[in-house]
Amino acid sequence: MEELITKNLEVENDFKPELDGLYEFPSSTFLEKPISLRLWSSFFVILPIFLQAPWVRFAPVSALCFTFIIFLAAFNLSRNESNRWFLVGSLLFGVSGSWLGGCLFWGWLSPYPILHVLVEAVPLPLAFVGLGTKWKIGSSFYISSLFGTALTDVAIFLTGIMDQWREVITADSEIAPLILQKTSENLLHIKSLSIIFLMAIIIWVISKEIFNFAVPHSIQGKAFLVSSYVIQTTLIVDGIFIVLAIIQPTFSGLV
Repeated sequence: MEELITKNLEVENDFKPELDGLYEFPSSTFLEKPISLRLWSSFFVILPIFLQAPWVRFAPVSALCFTFIIFLAAFNLSRNESNRWFLVGSLLFGVSGSWLGGCLFWGWLSPYPILHVLVEAVPLPLAFVGLGTKWKIGSSFYISSLFGTALTDVAIFLTGIMDQWREVITADSEIAPLILQKTSENLLHIKSLSIIFLMAIIIWVISKEIFNFAVPHSIQGKAFLVSSYVIQTTLIVDGIFIVLAIIQPTFSGLV
């Protein structure tokens, strides 16, 4: 009996490194720490606002081509799971999906808000497949970003802003601010404010529930962390833009 137990323990020890390799990463891996993962996940949510948005407006083709540069960087960094840059590469896979959808919509289809989420969801099938692969973190980033976009669009629709979307996009630079001024005034009504606060509470609760599933030292846990961070950052960014849109409508991002 003692010999059998000893053999079983030896077998378990033999398999443990392999299992750890699948679910854990060495401490030297970039983005291993939750705080690093939070900062970079949030950074890649905010990046399109300052880089992609103006770029795709003036040069949509080159902005779209940049998608492939992000993808190639992601592929090279994540080819080997033992690479200390692996998590960065996986995250960049998700960024490339979000970048692609954003370029397609804002470059050519921005006057049609009803198509916003549909166009942004072009890479969604690949992201779902990616959830079952080593690129789970990148897939989680993209899916969470799309989820945040969808909830934002729902809030925009319920508050009536979407009715002015096409009008603002197609208006000239002199008239657009006037339309936005009127739209921002509508946000101060009790109905619009109630919808905004309700959506904010829903988004925050969802992000906290996802966070509770996270186990920092497993790849699945990190994927949950990324999802939570992305949704929280989306909520914060939306809140800032709502405040800015009320104070100064031209900061809404539509003009």
